[in-house]
Amino acid sequence: MDAELTALATAGATTLVQQMATDGWAQVRGRFAAFLARRRGTDDEEALRGELDASRDDLIAARQDGDEESAADVVAVWRGQLRRLLREDPDAAEELAALEEEWRPRQGGTSVRDVHNSVSGSVQQGIVIQAGVISRLHQGSGPFPR
Repeated sequence: MDAELTALATAGATTLVQQMATDGWAQVRGRFAAFLARRRGTDDEEALRGELDASRDDLIAARQDGDEESAADVVAVWRGQLRRLLREDPDAAEELAALEEEWRPRQGGTSVRDVHNSVSGSVQQGIVIQAGVISRLHQGSGPFPR
């Protein structure tokens, strides 16, 4: 197998497992299950979501127990599955790379997340502030008045 595809499988598995412990897991799980279903030629996304959730459960249990070896095993399982998938379907590399890039944690440990708001009922008026991480905020810096 090409070294580039092996590196992609490793990066994809690592990023996938990192996402298992985030608030965005449900969205990641759904999109990844759809990716796997398309590439494996199956319609059983529900089974794939179950497989992903079982891995997440294993990861959470391992981390709660301080068992880093078992946590690393979860990455190894997905690395093997992605390597096999890329070996059988090299055209999947572009799609996997796009998913990995989208979900990879950014420098400083922060990443961009989708935010969805819905308002129902009467007209809502007021100030809304949404933020992920705000750091090094000083009076007089940025858009805030002194």
